[in-house]
Amino acid sequence: MKKVRKYYFPLLKDFKKQLVFSPLLVFIYVLCETAQPMLMGTIVDDGVMKEDLQHILKTGGWMILLSAIGIVAAVSNLLCASKTATGFASNLRGAIFYKIQRFAFADIDKFSTASLITRITNDTTVLQQLIQRSMMLLYRAPLMMIIAFFFVIRTDVALAGIIAAAIPVLAIGIFLFMRKGYPLFIKLQEKLDELNRTVRENLINIKVVKSFVREDFEKKKFAKANEDYKDTALKAVNVIIMVIPFMQLVMNIIILLILWIGGIKNTEAGIEIGKLISMVNYSFQILMSLMMVSMTIMMFARASASSKRITEVLDTEPSITEKDKNSLSYHIIAQGTVVFQHVDFAYATEPDKMILRDINFSVSAGEHLTIIGPIGSGKSTLLQLIPRLYDVSAGAILIDGVDARDYPVKELRQSIGVVQQRTELFSGTILENLRWGNPDATEEQIRQAARIAEADQFVSLFPDQYNTLLGRNGVNLSGGQKQRLSIARALLKNPKILLLDSSTSAIDTDTERRIRQNLKTELQETTVILVTQRIQSILPDESVLALTEDGRLDPALTQNNSRFA
Repeated sequence: MKKVRKYYFPLLKDFKKQLVFSPLLVFIYVLCETAQPMLMGTIVDDGVMKEDLQHILKTGGWMILLSAIGIVAAVSNLLCASKTATGFASNLRGAIFYKIQRFAFADIDKFSTASLITRITNDTTVLQQLIQRSMMLLYRAPLMMIIAFFFVIRTDVALAGIIAAAIPVLAIGIFLFMRKGYPLFIKLQEKLDELNRTVRENLINIKVVKSFVREDFEKKKFAKANEDYKDTALKAVNVIIMVIPFMQLVMNIIILLILWIGGIKNTEAGIEIGKLISMVNYSFQILMSLMMVSMTIMMFARASASSKRITEVLDTEPSITEKDKNSLSYHIIAQGTVVFQHVDFAYATEPDKMILRDINFSVSAGEHLTIIGPIGSGKSTLLQLIPRLYDVSAGAILIDGVDARDYPVKELRQSIGVVQQRTELFSGTILENLRWGNPDATEEQIRQAARIAEADQFVSLFPDQYNTLLGRNGVNLSGGQKQRLSIARALLKNPKILLLDSSTSAIDTDTERRIRQNLKTELQETTVILVTQRIQSILPDESVLALTEDGRLDPALTQNNSRFA
């Protein structure tokens, strides 16, 4: 409940008016609906049985009027519920999304991308449906039960006792179903995570799948994930389905008892037919209210599972936080020197498996350093530690003599240009993509960055040049073209430190050499650290740092690269 107040109540503050009016509208609707059996009973007893047409018409008119008022109240409440639930879901998705934006890579690894997508979409929708249905049913069910029960007691106390006896039986049954259903709903959302992960991986790598003719393998993998989700969903649904026949069984028993005892009373004590009919109708209303309560409780069970997954995200404090700009230890990067001091690193998901071990080296401002090593030696991880995409497990990284953890994250990353191993572009024009590096960049600055990255030449060949529209992730460009645009985008940040993680792997050797020479010539005050698998592309005056398979420095190869010339 504490988390509900902490996270959900603030998201509902814009809908106070709807939340206040909704119970009032439900009360009006319930009064109109519960009055109907009583009026129907008087029509039978005082109208039909006494052949009083005027009474039938007058009472019938009241029934029509109350029905019209009830319909207006019900529709108005539906509009309130829809607006509140939709707005709440929108605010909740925003809260989750903004929280994810603050996450470090380690935090995202903890949940997985597929799971975060499920939580921000499917789990949020479950809570949206709960709020909408609660505003329609949660108020209505208990109100109808209380008012209908009042009319039943007013009509016949003995028959009211039969209905009262059924309530604890139903309550116990609902509790047992809910206890069985809750863990299934948790498992259902986990299976949905797995299904989303399979679909996402397939769609992202669809070209690889087709190139290796692995469609059949992917179909089997999807079929397994889909089947697991279906089986779990059926188990969860079966729990809900069993509630309905249970409720109907109890309902039918109650109706039979009322008709049986009421029939005897009609014969022996002279209970009026109209009152017996109204009793049956009120019994239906009470038992239908109980059924609505049971369905709402089952919705709460599923929503509780989704809420737990959502609050896990909202409760997670980012492992890397922004430094307070007003702090005495606030620093800015002015030169770009980088020093690793006894750095160890292990991913949070595998804390016992060290990726980097006792890394010690330094890079002077304006120096170009090339990192080499076998696949899996931790080259990419090493680069990601500098802008604090991950934090070191032990040791320290000093930038301009200051621990990287003492810089505000925004200042640190704003001063570092990063080109990841996997090239990512966004839908939009080439110009829009490049301006991610600097939203205020002039056309000349953009062309200059593109020239350094050897991208201006091929962009100029497009009919629309820099206004050329790109598909998702630059699908209409080659791998080498995407890499060159990514380098240009990073250059537009005018970084003090430039990190290139195998960012020329799809570019031919001659073009790569020109890019590296351009960087050497044009970025003389920028520290450049580059990961590569091509030893032959290393320039004669560049320093080399080599890693071994177990994430240590290789002293035999970590030196000036003249031996590779």
